[in-house]
Amino acid sequence: MGRNLDELPLRERLYVIIFFTDTAAGKRFDTWLLATILASLLVVMLDSVASIAERHGTLLAGLEWIFTTLFAIEYALRVYSHPEPRRYIFSFYGMIDLLAVLPAFIALLVPDAQYLLAVRIIRMLRIFRVLKLAPYLSQANFLMVALRASRQKITVFLLSVSTLTIVFGTLMYVIEGPDSGFTSIPMSIYWAVVTLTTVGFGDIVPHTPLGKALATLVMITGYSIIAVPTGIFTAELANAMRQDVLEHPCPRCDKRLHEPNAAFCSRCGSSLFPPLGKAAETELDQ
Repeated sequence: MGRNLDELPLRERLYVIIFFTDTAAGKRFDTWLLATILASLLVVMLDSVASIAERHGTLLAGLEWIFTTLFAIEYALRVYSHPEPRRYIFSFYGMIDLLAVLPAFIALLVPDAQYLLAVRIIRMLRIFRVLKLAPYLSQANFLMVALRASRQKITVFLLSVSTLTIVFGTLMYVIEGPDSGFTSIPMSIYWAVVTLTTVGFGDIVPHTPLGKALATLVMITGYSIIAVPTGIFTAELANAMRQDVLEHPCPRCDKRLHEPNAAFCSRCGSSLFPPLGKAAETELDQ
């Protein structure tokens, strides 16, 4: 249901327009905000191209300061119009909105900091609110639950892999030595990480038969363990999604798990619940 903005004080009117999309003005504001964010990101990306920056550097810098000024004004209006400014400032979107402005001023002291303005892409998350896609975000809860549930297993896995890389790197340093590019144990550990993860940059390679044999073992080990974290996460994701199902045995095929609010079995098509009698239907109607 829309809101009558004309009856609201200025501060409340700004709050409704800026923070909500259930009015025509609010939808227009968010639409223009998203378009401005995209335009500012385009300017940042073009400025990182040397040939374009040499010819149009002044124009791009001017546009960037225009966008920064607009975002600074928007941030100030959000703080001003919000009934609890402190709550907004320290919220997720409040921090992101502030980060969209700060890099431009930090760039006055550290020139390369201007490329941090690409953080504005995170503000595009508001598109879920504009396009009414928020219900789909609830499905992301399954991913978060699975990540939390698999946190300890993945931590153990990473510690095991880290131990393997240290062992393999140290052995390769002893076998090959500086003559083959393994100038130190940290450099050898870097090689072990690159090889174990099957990336294989090829900037450092073993030359001795024993070193090649060890490299072969590392590569085979990498292929053996690369699917472990995926399997851990997939299992936890399945467990998380299983919690959001209807557990009721089908009277015909005995299937126990069904879609939420399901009335019929997805396997055999039978009704999961017996039909209500006339007396029960009358009682429910009353």
